[in-house]
Parts: sequence; structure tokens; C-alpha cells
Amino acid sequence: MSELLTILDTRWRDIFQRLAEGEDVPPGLRLRTEGMMEAALLQQLATQAELTARMDGHFGALFGHSIAQQFGADWQQFFPFPQIPAMARRAPVVPTTPDTL
Repeated sequence: MSELLTILDTRWRDIFQRLAEGEDVPPGLRLRTEGMMEAALLQQLATQAELTARMDGHFGALFGHSIAQQFGADWQQFFPFPQIPAMARRAPVVPTTPDTL
């Protein structure tokens, strides 16, 4: 296995671990990882389908279901390769002022 694919595995685990713990993912980490995914494709280390499947495996290991189960079967329409679906959970919103003024 190439060093680039090994690093991608580590970064996908880190990204999805952060999300599973309710944290946000720094944009730089996500964007650099997406660039590495494109580099792996351009270097012919893996196909787009293989990279997506590897990423989905890391997602599933932490969330207990696939990316398609989380975002729908057409998730890649919204997140085209090499985008990573790194969406943090919505923060709870508690009103601080009364609705009636």
C-alpha cells in the first residue's frame, strides 16, 4: 500500500472520529485531505470508487452505517468527488430572549 493511501486512512479516521465525538472538523484538514484524494486518483494509486469505498469504510466503522444511509443514496450529487461529507451535528439552540416583545 502506498504511503499516501496510508495517510488518507489516518486522516479519514481523524475526521470521522471528530464528527462522531460531536466536534467540528477544521476546514484545512478537510480540504487538504480532499486534495490528497485527488492526488491519489491522479497518481493512479486507486480509482474514485476505491477511494470512496475506503472513506465509507472509515465512516461506517465510527457511525455504524454508511455515508449513503446518513445522507441518502445520491449523496455524491451534493458531495462530488473528492469532497468529504464532513457535516457536524447541529448545535442545540436555546432562546435567550422571550419571543414576545
